[in-house]
Amino acid sequence: MASTCMQIFAFILALLGIMGAMVATLLPNWKVSADVGSNIITAISQMQGLWMDCTWYSTGMFSCTLKYSVLSLPAYLQTARTTMVLSCVMAAMGLCLASLGLKCTRWGGGRRSKRHAAIASGGCFIAAGFLCLVPASWFTNEVITNFLDRSVHESNKFEPGGAVYVAFLSAGFLFVGGSIFCVSCSGKRPGHQDMILLPPPNKLILQQQQQLLQQQQQDQHQYCSLSPLDNKTGYSLQDYV
Repeated sequence: MASTCMQIFAFILALLGIMGAMVATLLPNWKVSADVGSNIITAISQMQGLWMDCTWYSTGMFSCTLKYSVLSLPAYLQTARTTMVLSCVMAAMGLCLASLGLKCTRWGGGRRSKRHAAIASGGCFIAAGFLCLVPASWFTNEVITNFLDRSVHESNKFEPGGAVYVAFLSAGFLFVGGSIFCVSCSGKRPGHQDMILLPPPNKLILQQQQQLLQQQQQDQHQYCSLSPLDNKTGYSLQDYV
């Protein structure tokens, strides 16, 4: 019962993780401008994401521009795109396997099949969490390095946006959910293999009785095969006549 509750809890965490990873992948605020001035004709807020760049103007206008060229993007941005998409795919695959490996469900085969499916789903969730953590860490490092660089103008400095924090949180959910799935099914059940190898109780008792009877017959046969001359310590019948 406790293992089933742990699996349900892990499934909920993994579901939150994949939802967060998908939202973080689509959000345009991976980095946000720190301060670009207060001029009325300049933008008051700039946001850059994996797929588009958005700008808020002081006049209330809002515009976004898609990043069509992939080769013109920096390496960390190309890596972030690829790994985030792979993270969502791996998490979705783990979610399908987890639905088969849950002990509270009837589909998915027997206990052994469910156990293997649960462990495989845990591995997928852990891999998805790692793929989600790598771009978030690399992107944050690039933004902070650029922000601390004195040669960069203040109008070109950015800070980590909300999408980065969502990615970190989603990676944590996926890591915890995958670890719980692996731990909940990796333990060996005490006495399970022994019960399979041992015969049923009635058959075991019958085998013990047969062995005892055979041993008694062997002892009786050995006793009868001894001659009176071989028994040096025994007494003959003539001693009592």
